Amino acid sequence: MDVTRVYTGADGQSHFEDISVDMGEQQMMGAISERWPATGMQFREVGADYELDFHNAPRRQLVVNLTGSVEIEVGSGESRLLGPGSILLAEDVDGQGHISRNGGDGTRTCLFIHLAD
Repeated sequence: MDVTRVYTGADGQSHFEDISVDMGEQQMMGAISERWPATGMQFREVGADYELDFHNAPRRQLVVNLTGSVEIEVGSGESRLLGPGSILLAEDVDGQGHISRNGGDGTRTCLFIHLAD
């Protein structure tokens, strides 16, 4: 399973990294990853006009897009469009942070999963 990671580099800027979650061996009930400890979760809904200038993730968290798309821009100016079903691992809790904006013309819903330290 593919995950887009946003993290703070040694330069204090946010960067992208593509990571792949090890799904283990295929079993009769499918493949499943190791457990990721979490402390809570939140649901979020934002409108088409959503745009948040540079900000840090409030904690290490997974952001799972349910509907709509989000455009994430990092310190280098690189941006990525993440659509429904995509997963973002937000770890840029310090430094410059990233920009988030609605990547479509409608409402976006997502799920925040707060990761344990």
